[in-house]
Amino acid sequence: MARGLIRAYAWSTDDPARAAVFVKGPHCAAAQHALNVLTDAPEMLRPCEEAGLASVNRSPLAMGLLTGKHADRRPLGAGDIRSRPPAWLRGFGEGAGANRDTYLAANPHLRFYDGRRGYVTVALGREAARADFRTVPYVTRPGAPVTAAASFVTAAGGPGLEPA
Repeated sequence: MARGLIRAYAWSTDDPARAAVFVKGPHCAAAQHALNVLTDAPEMLRPCEEAGLASVNRSPLAMGLLTGKHADRRPLGAGDIRSRPPAWLRGFGEGAGANRDTYLAANPHLRFYDGRRGYVTVALGREAARADFRTVPYVTRPGAPVTAAASFVTAAGGPGLEPA
């Protein structure tokens, strides 16, 4: 860092106590940790928020289980941890049956949820970041049209998301 070759650094951890110490580093820019609609992590978000640092979400799609691309007709290998699906996965189906209010109430950091399967693309720039949520109406057969469900932006250094 003294030679100017590295401006900032980040660390991947799920330990809140260690993250709280790490984010105090003078060149720390972010902490990476597990976070998705099924795995809330307020104890990991808190040090990032307090230090004004980025929280980089590891496993935002729960190891691909939230993408809908893994189905019973396409089994995973025996050594793949996802070959033992958790109980909550059965309730997703086409994605439309999930209870929006339950998820929003359970996770105060969640800003958007509509119960459909899909993905998010993120563009990071010097001035802003943008997230575009793309969804499909069904996943049990090919050819589902992809639609833009929502888009959000945040200015560099600014808190929160705003609809794009």
